[in-house]
Amino acid sequence: MVETVPKKPEKPASLDERATSEKVHVIACGAIAREILAVAKMNHLDHIDLACLPAIWHAHPQKIAPGVKEAIARARAEGMEKIFVAYADCGTGGLLDKVIAEEGVERLSGPHCYSFFAGNEQFAATWEEDVTAFFLTDFLARQFEAFVIEPLGLDRHPELKPMYFGHYTKLVYLSQLEDPELQEKAKAAAEYLGVTYEYRFTGYGDLATELLAAAAENRA
Repeated sequence: MVETVPKKPEKPASLDERATSEKVHVIACGAIAREILAVAKMNHLDHIDLACLPAIWHAHPQKIAPGVKEAIARARAEGMEKIFVAYADCGTGGLLDKVIAEEGVERLSGPHCYSFFAGNEQFAATWEEDVTAFFLTDFLARQFEAFVIEPLGLDRHPELKPMYFGHYTKLVYLSQLEDPELQEKAKAAAEYLGVTYEYRFTGYGDLATELLAAAAENRA
């Protein structure tokens, strides 16, 4: 008769381990942190764990793909199972998608934040009429000097402004909040660039849709 040794019961996951596995770890551009937190609050997504990478990478897209790859590695080392990348391509020229494919995660759809805030289908549909538009979001309306003027050196060399912006004919402010103060800042930016001003309220667009989908999938 062959004796069988009973299997040692598996150790149940601790509360901390279960909480970690149930979270959606969102690796995001710091420029949309405020909007992600707003969507999470409005929809009671208390299981979203947000980690932001520097917003200034908006001006240095070559840093995004390697930075996201490192952030994914850190999250997995901490036991995070569900990871969602809150970046569009954002000027990486497909390099971010290579990281996304290698790591087996998902990212926000679209080429950039202007597109997913407007709604990717809507943005594509109006692209021909907006081809000479310079876009602002709420973040860029707040931070126009720090994220547009200073990185381009226009605070030191204003004579370069026609070289950078000579082909633009309008500034389109895609707003997430209907904030009169931000609208005034966006108008001032249009005046600085010497272009016409256009305001479009978008809300959170596809950012909200895709965050909700990622959160629902994980809870299911």
